[in-house]
Amino acid sequence: MTMITAKPNQFKGYSYLLILLSGMILYACTQGQSKNTGLSKSMKDHSKTKVFGEMVAELTSPPHVPPPIGNRPAMKLYMEMEIIEDEMVMADGVSYVFWTFGGTVPGSFIRARVGDEVEFKIKNHPNNKLPHNIDLHSVTGQGGGAEASFVAPGHEKTFSFKLINPGLFVYHCATAPVGMHIANGMYGLILVEPEGGLPPVDKEFYVMQGDFYTEGKFGEPGLQPFDMQKAYDERPDYVVFNGSVNSLIGENALQAKAGETIRIFFGNGGPNLASSFHVIGEIFDKVYVEGGDQINYNVGTTLVPAGGAAILEFKAEVPSNLVLVDHSIFRAFNKGALGVISVTGEKNNKIFAGEIMEGIYLPEGGTIQKMPVDGSKVTQPSPMNKSELIEAGKKIYMQACFACHQSNGEGVANAFPPLAKADYLNADVNRAIDVLLNGLSGEITVNGKKYNSIMPSQQLKDEEAAAVLTYVYNSWGNNGTHVTPEMVSKRRKK
Repeated sequence: MTMITAKPNQFKGYSYLLILLSGMILYACTQGQSKNTGLSKSMKDHSKTKVFGEMVAELTSPPHVPPPIGNRPAMKLYMEMEIIEDEMVMADGVSYVFWTFGGTVPGSFIRARVGDEVEFKIKNHPNNKLPHNIDLHSVTGQGGGAEASFVAPGHEKTFSFKLINPGLFVYHCATAPVGMHIANGMYGLILVEPEGGLPPVDKEFYVMQGDFYTEGKFGEPGLQPFDMQKAYDERPDYVVFNGSVNSLIGENALQAKAGETIRIFFGNGGPNLASSFHVIGEIFDKVYVEGGDQINYNVGTTLVPAGGAAILEFKAEVPSNLVLVDHSIFRAFNKGALGVISVTGEKNNKIFAGEIMEGIYLPEGGTIQKMPVDGSKVTQPSPMNKSELIEAGKKIYMQACFACHQSNGEGVANAFPPLAKADYLNADVNRAIDVLLNGLSGEITVNGKKYNSIMPSQQLKDEEAAAVLTYVYNSWGNNGTHVTPEMVSKRRKK
């Protein structure tokens, strides 16, 4: 057997190489850590940070946030929050008894800085029926303050704590049954800024997702009670931003201008579902992952767990309606997790020019499109009669229309209008043809209810458009209109 031995000076070389490699790895790791340091400027022990003066903290209702902290020193902060149980709107025609911090869902936004000492007063309104408390994920101590803040209706409690970790944190009620209190809307966000504050931006918004469980299905009108079995089974009827289906759309849409930098403080109250948060038409320049130190750059969709949060920053480059969604997409378009940031301003065609042409797609290329023929004439198909149009139209409807308007024509409450017994449809066939050909956006009223969604134009031939409209007009109690290809062609030329 042959043994391989190394000379003494060879060991010295190996040792030197290992030391060099170790140093390079350590340098790379520390460089990566410093690059990703977002909220935490250092590992300083903020339990020893001295406070200078005192002030009453400003708490704000969603989607608003208090002014930035900036360079102010750590202070003693006085905070006061009232718990209110109240019936409020979940969706058009649907109400729910929410349990709230400060009268809103989510609860009031709290903004402080690391090192602050907080004296927190929590009040349980005398008209409430249940005891409550508050667990702040930013608090180091028993239950995040839950035990010290347990308060019966008509009473108040004051407790104190020191903020020793920067970040964006959820707070929620932790009174048994905890899941039920959270499911009824008892959650919010507390931001603990680092020393020196966060970098300045032009606009800041407060958005929080929650899942709700009602005895009635989505859109069923009236006062809807909480359904504990659905909550156990994690089968929400509503998944919404800021407590209701319409909280961030229409006249409630968030407002910004092209060129402005935007920061969203996004939280997920749960109680059950994680959120795949996405803004359609934008890319997050920065994501403070789970509201902490690590920053990810150039992110399209970010995962936020139940009871978690994230800080999202981007620049609104061009005017558009940016659509906020949970990209578990049926939650957005069928359960309410939908919002809009309306960005106005000058267009920038270098970034987005919109549609620049429309043509015919020829998979084989433009030169090979005809088969050789034997000289016989090709007969044109005869026009379809009404019953044939209805039969053909049903197939087109089930391919292109049923996802939004449903197979029974009832639509989706608060999102897509019904086609069944639809006064908007039956009143004007020419308007119906125009909508199919050209699309529709903006608010309309159908059967006494308002809808404000978008229907894109449908790329259909005249006979196909006539077929699907004839099917709709002759289904679900509509007026039986027979739409012909000639009627469609006439409207297309207008």
